Amino acid sequence: MEINLADSAFILVCTALVLFMTPGLAFFYGGMVRRKNVLNTILSSFFICGLASVLWIIVGYSLSFGSDNFRIIGGFDHLFFNGVLNTPKAAYSSTIPETLFAAFQMMFAIITPALITGSLVERMKFKPLFIFVIAWSFLVYYPLAHMVWGEGGLIRNLGALDFAGGNVVHISSGISGLVACIILGKRKGHGMISYKPHNIPFVVLGAAILWFGWFGFNAGSALTAGPLAVHALLTTNTSAGAALLSWMLVEKVLHGKVTVLGAATGAVLGLVAITPGAGFVPIWASLIIGALVSPICYFTMSVIKKKFGYDDALDAFGCHGTGGIWGGIATGLFTDKSINSAAQWNGLIFGDTHLLVVQIISIVITIGLSVVATFIIMKVLKAFMEIRVSSTDESNGLDLSEHSESAYPSFTGLD
Repeated sequence: MEINLADSAFILVCTALVLFMTPGLAFFYGGMVRRKNVLNTILSSFFICGLASVLWIIVGYSLSFGSDNFRIIGGFDHLFFNGVLNTPKAAYSSTIPETLFAAFQMMFAIITPALITGSLVERMKFKPLFIFVIAWSFLVYYPLAHMVWGEGGLIRNLGALDFAGGNVVHISSGISGLVACIILGKRKGHGMISYKPHNIPFVVLGAAILWFGWFGFNAGSALTAGPLAVHALLTTNTSAGAALLSWMLVEKVLHGKVTVLGAATGAVLGLVAITPGAGFVPIWASLIIGALVSPICYFTMSVIKKKFGYDDALDAFGCHGTGGIWGGIATGLFTDKSINSAAQWNGLIFGDTHLLVVQIISIVITIGLSVVATFIIMKVLKAFMEIRVSSTDESNGLDLSEHSESAYPSFTGLD
């Protein structure tokens, strides 16, 4: 196996693009909260760039992509990157160094727990959040990454498909966010006051960075600078565009006006939904996947959330959980084996039921692990420390109470 310099250069760029997504997410989330909580919200994503990077080098890569144990978790053979070589590892790529593959995968381990924080903003203390991210990485992310992508992994062996993280990134974070926000409890005034986004241009900036970075996220998951990467880039952009338009249509029909916040949300939904199937479904199918994800998620955010009364503050579940589940199912519907030989079966629309069945099984496994592990982590944290800020601190804002900082000093006291 020889290193291909073109592939390596491409994945180096994609690695940087995926890292850029986490600061983009920080702006996306930060713009949606009130002024008094913007710094805490941004930091809740940004600190994970450091924490998850260090954990990945020490043990995360080893547990995710090391030697298989029980088809659930990797081993300790690559602690501190021991034995991770500047040569290809055939199980993952035959043309780029394993060190580069590990670096690319590190960026996914960074953004995934950051997605969860959207469910918990404006009321969770920073210290328990820090501990939560560590525990969640060990109990959910590393096992899922191994099961879905690792050599010998349970979900991989089933034949289920997840091109760039429908299960590993989106469903796991969305479901975990839902469980965590229910245990954490609602914000003060939930259901009685309206939580207005304080900076919609921040939201659009964040969505634009996410869209830009997602080309590295999905196209880079081809692990080669070839036709499959081009295909994944096209399906990614097409789904995002279709979802943006369909969200605007939903808003126009239901409310008579379209919103900037809605357009940004729709674009991200399209990116979420295409992630598991980007390198497996035809380009025409990405139009359908993107067009349908917006009404599906709009229903979750506006009807189901209201009916059950949970405070998924920035709709991590409504966006990533629901959108990821739809994307996983859609992969089972529309996959075409001729696009990517990694697919064992065609999707349901081409006459085969096998793939849809294993896609649903993989989604159920992901949901089960995420629910159980997140429930345990939150309950243990709650037993040993205060996980919520005080009522007074919540009123004053977490920027001041948790960090003694203010993003907009001239506005202090107006929130």
